Formats: sequence, C-alpha cells, structure tokens
Amino acid sequence: MSVKTSYKLDIPAEKLPKHVAIIMDGNGRWAEHRSLPRFSGHRAGVETLRSIVQMSGELGIQSLTLFAFSSENWRRPKKEVGLLMELFMTALGREVTKLHETGVKLNVIGDLAAFPAKLQKRIKESMRLTKNNVGLQLNIAANYGGKWDIVQATKKVAELVKNGEIDSADITEELLNDHLSMSDQPEPDLFIRTGGEQRVSNFLIWQLAYSELYFTRALWPDFDRDEYAKAITSFAMRQRRFGRTGAQILESEQRENA
Repeated sequence: MSVKTSYKLDIPAEKLPKHVAIIMDGNGRWAEHRSLPRFSGHRAGVETLRSIVQMSGELGIQSLTLFAFSSENWRRPKKEVGLLMELFMTALGREVTKLHETGVKLNVIGDLAAFPAKLQKRIKESMRLTKNNVGLQLNIAANYGGKWDIVQATKKVAELVKNGEIDSADITEELLNDHLSMSDQPEPDLFIRTGGEQRVSNFLIWQLAYSELYFTRALWPDFDRDEYAKAITSFAMRQRRFGRTGAQILESEQRENA
C-alpha cells in the first residue's frame, strides 16, 4: 500500500518513518533577510509548524518531535526570550483546540519548572485535554536538552538502586531508556534540521543513535510541504542496516516477500 497525497508523495507505507524529529532552525535569519524583526520569523515559523503537523497526520506518521526551545536558548537576548514565551502561550491557546479536534495528542518534554507559572499551567491543561487522543503524537521539546534527559533518567535509576528496588548490576540500556522522555514511543527514524547547520545540538542525543539524518538549507519558515516530502523521500530511499550487511538486509527482504 502506498501513501498518495496532493503534494507528489507516493511512497509505500512501510517505507515511511514512524517517528520524525525536527530542529526548526532559521526563523531569525529568515526575518533578518527580509529586514524584519527576528520575532517576525518565529511567528512565521508557527505557520510552518501547523502545516508540517497536518501533513504528518495525513501520512499516518506516529510521532513528530519538534525542538521548540533548548536549554541553551536562555542565553539569547532577554527580550527575545520573553517574546518567545509569549508566543508559546499564544500558540498553545490558539492551536490546542484544533489539535484536539484532529485527534492529535500533545506532549511537552523538558524541564518545565523554569517557565513562568502561567505557561506551565497552560502546558498542563493542553496535555490534559488531548491525553486520550490516538492520532499523531506531537512532542514539543521545550527547555529540553539531550544531556539533561540522560541525567534525569540516571537520577531515577539511581533512586531505584538507593531504595533497594534493583541492584546496580540490573542497570541496562533498556532500563535507562525506560526513564527517558518519550520512552513510550518509537525512537526517531528520521531527524531533520533546517537552516543549513549540520549538527544535532544536544537534541535527543540518546534517541537519535540510529536515526537517519537529513539536513537542508531551507530556513524553517520556508520548509513547506514539498521540502518535507523531499526529506521523507530521501529517508524512504535509504537502506537501514542496524549493524547488519546489505546482503543480509536483502536476504531478509526476499524471505519476507516470498
């Protein structure tokens, strides 16, 4: 069975990624290129976000994780950070009802304690509203860092050891993974970064171990459905070996198709 859409994407369903993770980079530069305030780029980026969420749902992608605000972004000018907080509040208020109506389940990951109390409340209310939805799982990484994620999981496992619930010899990759953000979802198959930079930037550094990486020079507000289709098509054309040889993969596929 192939997925056919109005934006020229015809890919077998089994070749689609189950989980896509995106660093939405380039909002500020998009605005600067147009002699606009940097914040105009962030607003334009919200429109792109809406389109990509909708397309992901149409394609049947299970999870979409978007890097909205990293733990390092607090270093930006205070005014820009404040405007980003306001935009986050406004976007949640405006979009969550639409997400709920289309069956999207919203999950915000990261150290939320650093956010203003009003924003924390709205995040919790938004997640509560959509918690029983069974469509696209939309993860928004806010005040998130991959290193933070590993540390907080390690602390939870250390508590289990301290309380005598497990022995240190019982600690495995699987156990640590169970305490990471999004442990209930498949790990990202496809990682996309817009804006021309080619690095992971402390985003999901544990979960991206076997992800396919895709970098594009398109700035996030310009990352439209056609650009997203290019990324997914690139993913579908790759052979994912997970340590095996290409010959082993072909042999396995031939057995499955026999």
